[in-house]
Amino acid sequence: MTHEITMVRIYLSEGRDHFERLVTWLHDDGRVQGVSVFRAIEGFGKDRQLKTSSLMDLSLELPVVIEFFGAKDMIKDVLEQVQTKVDVDHIVSWPAQTGI
Repeated sequence: MTHEITMVRIYLSEGRDHFERLVTWLHDDGRVQGVSVFRAIEGFGKDRQLKTSSLMDLSLELPVVIEFFGAKDMIKDVLEQVQTKVDVDHIVSWPAQTGI
């Protein structure tokens, strides 16, 4: 049996945003079914400045991606609240299915 869900990917900056607080809130809120956090080794955002994890140019503002999913009817409200908790660079979402 499959269920319709919405996948969400939120792009943040490690040094600027308190992504741990957001992950804790998503966990405690209980409406999303799973959360993963990915730390980039290199990237750039709105400011177009390249951030890297190389030893020669170690940046404390590497891109961080928080990805989560949940029932599509719940995600809209969750996203509205997320935007009040952190300064989001980008949010990407798309419909998906889960077999769970």
